[in-house]
Amino acid sequence: MNRRTFVVLTAGGVVAAFGGAAWWVNRPAPVEDVSPPPPEISERLVRPYSPVLGPEEAPVTIVEFFDPACEACRAFYPVVEEIMTDYPEDVRVILRYTPFHGEGSELAIKVLETARIQNVFVPVLEALLENQQAWASHNSPAAERIFQIAGGVGLDVERARRDVMMPGVVATLNQDRADVEAVGIRQTPTFFVNGKPLEPFGEAELRALVEREVEGARP
Repeated sequence: MNRRTFVVLTAGGVVAAFGGAAWWVNRPAPVEDVSPPPPEISERLVRPYSPVLGPEEAPVTIVEFFDPACEACRAFYPVVEEIMTDYPEDVRVILRYTPFHGEGSELAIKVLETARIQNVFVPVLEALLENQQAWASHNSPAAERIFQIAGGVGLDVERARRDVMMPGVVATLNQDRADVEAVGIRQTPTFFVNGKPLEPFGEAELRALVEREVEGARP
């Protein structure tokens, strides 16, 4: 996710390496040959309004069902960034919001959408992930910390407080929530690569599936 390949409203990438989630790192299991989900599910994987990282015409699309309050999502960001660095012309990433952690997740998602309106999406995303422990306590999410962290990297907080209730922002969250339910997402992050679900889940499996799809798309 480098800064020259963000295709929607801004550019950037997550550069901090995060700890934790060691259970998925460097698993050696090979990627199984899986089929894409049925059409009624596939059509819900991508929406035209969703944040897109990478070249718009990339032949390989990673769809990530993502919760900004999710520790595993935070830990996987450097992995996804490295994959995009390895295939700068071949891979794009589409983020689908998945508010599994309650009110804190929902507010963070709305703030991210207001950040898109203000062209500071990735800086705000990076800051929320880097400071996740400060605001994303599952027992007592600190809403004011979300605005404070986002304001520290360029978000106009006064404007954002108004914009989080804009019909378009609320509609984006509601549509993603409906798609999460329809697709049957049960955990974050959940990945699809060119419509194929990542099964089994893991870093090595994601890298292998992307590599296979990239090689298959090349002449």
